Amino acid sequence: MFVRVINPNATSLAENVTCRAQAAPSHPDWYYWWSWGERMHTAEDPAGAATKVARVLAAVGD
Repeated sequence: MFVRVINPNATSLAENVTCRAQAAPSHPDWYYWWSWGERMHTAEDPAGAATKVARVLAAVGD
């Protein structure tokens, strides 16, 4: 499952964000992940993750 986030002012700027556990047994915590597989932010702070997504999807001049 994922959430598709789209900038309504520039619909070509979009991202699929997932939330899942870290694959490594030494880090069983849950994280938000970018669509390209990079860990973005801890799941305990959805506002922090939303801020990162908003920054990435911001159109020039927003």
